[in-house]
Amino acid sequence: MSGPFTAFNNRLPDPNWGINEAGDGHASAYVEGPGFASVSIESNQPVAFTRTNSGRATTRSIAGHNWRIKITYNPMTRAQFEPIYSFLQEKRGRLKAFEVVVPQYDSPQTSLGGAAGHQLTVKGTIVAGATNFMADNHGHVTNLALKPGDMFNFSDPANSNHKKVYQVTRVLNNTDYLQGGTRPGTQDRIYYVTPSIERGVVDTNVSATTPKLITTNPTFRVVQSSDVVSYSLGTNNLYEFSLNLEEAQP
Repeated sequence: MSGPFTAFNNRLPDPNWGINEAGDGHASAYVEGPGFASVSIESNQPVAFTRTNSGRATTRSIAGHNWRIKITYNPMTRAQFEPIYSFLQEKRGRLKAFEVVVPQYDSPQTSLGGAAGHQLTVKGTIVAGATNFMADNHGHVTNLALKPGDMFNFSDPANSNHKKVYQVTRVLNNTDYLQGGTRPGTQDRIYYVTPSIERGVVDTNVSATTPKLITTNPTFRVVQSSDVVSYSLGTNNLYEFSLNLEEAQP
């Protein structure tokens, strides 16, 4: 595929995403990026911890949460390496943010492919700082839902800067719910997540503008952890390269 495109690619090439020489990205039209030899993720939540002489502990959150990602590549040929390296060079160290999709979270553990156009949507308003929220459009199948460990983004037409990635920690449904709390409807689920919701999300109850959950290929908005990007070239003429990233919100 060639021709005009609407924007330069801002996603790190991976086995499901390619980039061409003009800087256009596509899921299938171009040669995909190289696979990752390993991917490690850290959940960083700064907390102030104090313990008294008697042993009593007090804790409080002192800063916002972020994810940290380390990607290590298998040895690469120059044809495999240069699209990655030139993409990162254009970001000029930590100056410009970009997106990355990690393979272990590119799809939920249970298929959510229900009826045509099926997508989980927010039900009700979510206030910033909330640790759980209601989502609907699950149908009547109990397991047609995210599971603990799945990750997602919000697609919020009212707030395009809400780029945070959340991870599900608990799932409440119509039969398994907290006594004395809200009982979800048959098509609803209450998702507990980490970290707490960074920005408020408003359900306007209008289909075209209802915030949705992006559960396939949730994207981390990241910057490189250092302004220095280096690689090594072995005697076998293969490139050795790894990448440290930190989540960065707009």
